[in-house]
Amino acid sequence: MLLFREQVPVGWLPKVLANLPAILVDHAHLERKAATSALNLEKYRDLYPRVEELNAIAIEELQHFQLVLNLLKRRGIPFGQPYPSPWIAGLMQSVRKGQRLQVIDHLICCSLVEGRSCEKFQILAAELQERDPELAAFYGSLVESEGNHYATYLLMARALDEAETTRRLDFYLELDAQLIRHANALPMLH
Repeated sequence: MLLFREQVPVGWLPKVLANLPAILVDHAHLERKAATSALNLEKYRDLYPRVEELNAIAIEELQHFQLVLNLLKRRGIPFGQPYPSPWIAGLMQSVRKGQRLQVIDHLICCSLVEGRSCEKFQILAAELQERDPELAAFYGSLVESEGNHYATYLLMARALDEAETTRRLDFYLELDAQLIRHANALPMLH
């Protein structure tokens, strides 16, 4: 159950479909960064009891990274340079400092990134059915995993402080809605 207050902009899908090679390179980098994010969360003392869960997420994200790299190779698309996502940067710039506050914000941001991935992969899986069945199946195969990561991160934050997580989630859902309305000039997943 995704909590987003703003839908994916109408112009996002046509831009993505017109630039699938660039999107696949961007996707590869996002999976790599997702693995790194899961590992970075392990630095927080409050999450030491969750290290095995975070490792499992990191491993799964690295497996996804390898799947995208394999897809790039099969399609003759060179792995290229990453470009920063204004949407992700906008979320992460709002992470507060301070052990408990920082970990809650960081978990919520990771949750929202995974949730948007789940949402966008569903859109791509449906839209690519006839145009590119292999890619449609690939994106469809990732939906459940992204949804699970979304829920896991959010539940981890709630386990630390339910009231603060609810308050900050409200803040981040509003920020997400503001950020997603700003079209990204580059063809990117986020």
